Amino acid sequence: MAAQRNCLIIGSVEEPDGALLREYAKDAFIICADGGWDNARRCGITPHLLVGDFDSVRSELPQGIETIRLPEKKDDTDMLFAVREGFRRGCTSFWLTGAVGGARFDHSIANLSVLYFIASRGGKGAILSSTCDVFLLTEGRLTLTEMAGRTVSVFPFAGPRCTVSYQGLEYPLTAYPLSADLPLGVSNRVLGQRAEIHLHEGVALVIVEKTEDRPEP
Repeated sequence: MAAQRNCLIIGSVEEPDGALLREYAKDAFIICADGGWDNARRCGITPHLLVGDFDSVRSELPQGIETIRLPEKKDDTDMLFAVREGFRRGCTSFWLTGAVGGARFDHSIANLSVLYFIASRGGKGAILSSTCDVFLLTEGRLTLTEMAGRTVSVFPFAGPRCTVSYQGLEYPLTAYPLSADLPLGVSNRVLGQRAEIHLHEGVALVIVEKTEDRPEP
């Protein structure tokens, strides 16, 4: 199969929103990282590649799909190896699903580092789930459209601070330094149909909740 620009990586955390996975599976190179095969199978998605040590897979592995079996003792997580393989095959944009929540909090944190790995190598990446989307800004700005009422939180990442400006959020900022030891960036809210987060300095982790934040009357 010819290399494709977009890569959907399906991880092991159970993702109940099958429509989300099917939407991003269109025109993407699909990699299942370990137990991500269970998510893909349940949603009727046929991946192009399976990778992992497969210690968390509950379903029988399929025949006829390219599989890279990794040792149990290794430096890379299955998700990080999947991203490396996506880069190797020419992908530059990565959507990580089944990557946050579940029983392993440490793997959720590890997958934030995977986002940084993608950005540091010139790619674009996001973590997508039925509860929230996670973005990592290393430069430029993030534009949010048609997300009125959503809760947005911004935190410094991989450093002590990041300097940001907000437009279209309930609590605007102008070139303000957010510090890692004071979570002032938590629980902002999108006011209209368009909002922007502009990064001036540092690295910013942006978390957008999927449900609208409806203030109490």
